[in-house]
Formats: sequence, structure tokens, C-alpha cells
Amino acid sequence: MVFWIIFPISLSLVSFIGTWIVYGLALANTHVCSLSDWGSDNYCKANHTTGCCLVPTISSSGTKSPENSLFTATINAGSFLFLLFCIFHHAHIMERHRCHSMLSKFALVFGVVAALGAFTAGNCNPGDLALPHYFGAAISFMCICFYTVLLTSLTGKCVLTGYERALYPLRIVSTVVQTIVTICYTVLFAQDQYFYVHLSAIFEWMLSVNLELFELSFAVEFCFFSSFMISNLLTKREEEKPLIISMS
Repeated sequence: MVFWIIFPISLSLVSFIGTWIVYGLALANTHVCSLSDWGSDNYCKANHTTGCCLVPTISSSGTKSPENSLFTATINAGSFLFLLFCIFHHAHIMERHRCHSMLSKFALVFGVVAALGAFTAGNCNPGDLALPHYFGAAISFMCICFYTVLLTSLTGKCVLTGYERALYPLRIVSTVVQTIVTICYTVLFAQDQYFYVHLSAIFEWMLSVNLELFELSFAVEFCFFSSFMISNLLTKREEEKPLIISMS
């Protein structure tokens, strides 16, 4: 049903619009430095935490009030929609190409863990609970890399739309970008010099936009999605339970 195309579009738009509004509010309140300011002398350091601006990462944009409430709401909504996205895509694969069920299940696991990591990061303010916030974010970024790799692999193996010849190379490019930029972001984030930390913030925003475009490309698959695929997935699991019990 074409109606389902709204789902990946909503997922991408909620994440994109929400995070950029949070950044805009933080910038307007001088809570973060500008993304275009590469030589800021007023950024916060260990011994300089007042009257300064934070490095403009996605996390730091949602650290202070009032934008922290919108940041949490955006991440929570994005995490929930992403979790549903993972489940729905798995249901689609199980209905049309059950022979690749194992690969799809691995992708589902990585997707669910990524959603939980993002949920943790969104609900733990980095100013108060830095450790769980950055741990959740790190888990989410890492799992998303694996998730994009597995979904791109499934795009090459499974014909769901008939447009895979165009979608497959686009998703390969997106996956390569996601992986390389994640590595660069991780390395630069740990540096002390502002230039490198600022560059890591740019990479983090690139990761966010790239993932949103990757998700948006699945609007094509969701044109061929139907709610009966979810009910069939649940029905098959119920049918497998007596089998498991009898074997044990």
C-alpha cells in the first residue's frame, strides 16, 4: 500500500527537522558555537565553563534548557520510529524472501540495539549523565554502521520493488560514507584541539543527514509494504512455538 510510504518519510523528517531546530535554539541562546566558526576562542574548556559556547555536536546542542526538552523528545520519537522501521523491514523480508531470514534477523538485532542506544543517549543529558549518554551514542553509531551494511546487502540479494538496480549502488555509497565518517568522527572526537573537535562535530552532523537519506530511500520498499506482512510474521512465530516445545 502506498500509504506506508509516509513511515520512512516521517522517520527522516522527524530526525532532520528536530535536530536542526534544537541546534538553531542552542545557537540562538549562544549555548553552542556556530558550525561555520572554525576558530572560536570562546568555546568551553575544562577550566572555562561559563560565558562560553559548547562545540556544536548534536549532543551538546541539546544539553541546556530550553532546547534539551525538544532534544529528548526528538531522540525518543526518532528511536521509536527507527525501531518500528527495523521490525517492518524484517517483516517485509520474511514475507518475500524467507531464504535470507538469518541475515535479516542479524540486521534486526543491530537495528534494535541501535534504537536502544539512541534512546539511552537521548534520555541521559550529557551535562549531568555523560557516561551513559556517550556510551549509548557510541553503541548506536556502531550498530547503525552494521545495520546499514546488512540492509545494503539485503538490497543486493532480495528483489522487493524491482528498483534494486538503482537503489543498490546508492545504498553502497551511503553505507561506505556512514562507515568512513563514523571512524573519522570517533578518532577526532577524542582530540583536544578545537579544530579537530569541531571537525568531529561536522562529521556527526554528516552521519545524521546521511542516515536520514539512507532511511528515506526505503520509501520505495514501503510502497510495496502491507500490514498483513506484520500479522503474518506474528502468526508464523505463534506456529513455531508448538514445534519448539515438541522438539524439547
